[in-house]
Amino acid sequence: MKCDEVLRRLRMLSNPKNVAGMERFGINPEGTLGVSMVEVRKLAKQVGRDHVLALELWASGVHEARILAALVDVPGEVSLGQMEGWVVEFDSWDVCDQVVMNLFDRTPYAYDKAMEWSGRREEFVKRAGFALMASLAVHDKKAGDEKFLRFLPLIKKGATDERNFVRKAVNWALRQIGKRNLTLNKKAVETAKEIQKLDSKAARWVASDALKELSGEAVQAKLKAKPRLK
Repeated sequence: MKCDEVLRRLRMLSNPKNVAGMERFGINPEGTLGVSMVEVRKLAKQVGRDHVLALELWASGVHEARILAALVDVPGEVSLGQMEGWVVEFDSWDVCDQVVMNLFDRTPYAYDKAMEWSGRREEFVKRAGFALMASLAVHDKKAGDEKFLRFLPLIKKGATDERNFVRKAVNWALRQIGKRNLTLNKKAVETAKEIQKLDSKAARWVASDALKELSGEAVQAKLKAKPRLK
């Protein structure tokens, strides 16, 4: 399917009322059509995997087209240059998270970029770093604990960022790492307690919210019942 045809289909699905609702949830309305994720995913299945098309969709600047680009791109064909080019253009938390969860975390550069981007100053680049940590913790089932232990000092460092979209991603990363297994849960809880002592309102929120879940009965019971990967 050609890029023009895909964009035409997205515009046919546009809903201005949805745009207003999305804005209330902190989604950037600029270039946004108001197409639901259900419809975007449905279109992605019709389109299939196509790296060249993904690049063209991203270049269109249309909000939903950029999310669709992540769904149809081929992880093995994504270059470091593409990742850097896209991440600096993130202008909304949903585009950031969808690209990270559906594409970037499946590339061979994911762990390095998670560490690098978490130290960057730009709001959505920094969010992308922590979102990558969270997504890898969920999706990379075979990864060893050491890969995630390396993230914990970066999470502690990032916890003092007062920007809402950053602190929520820091919290997200900490919680997902702490839910992988009992060993990482213990380390994540220790990190959360260290974060709790920092002189920062954002850090105290990150820590208290994470501790509430990671030390809770539901997570503890699930982890104790979970077979340990060898």
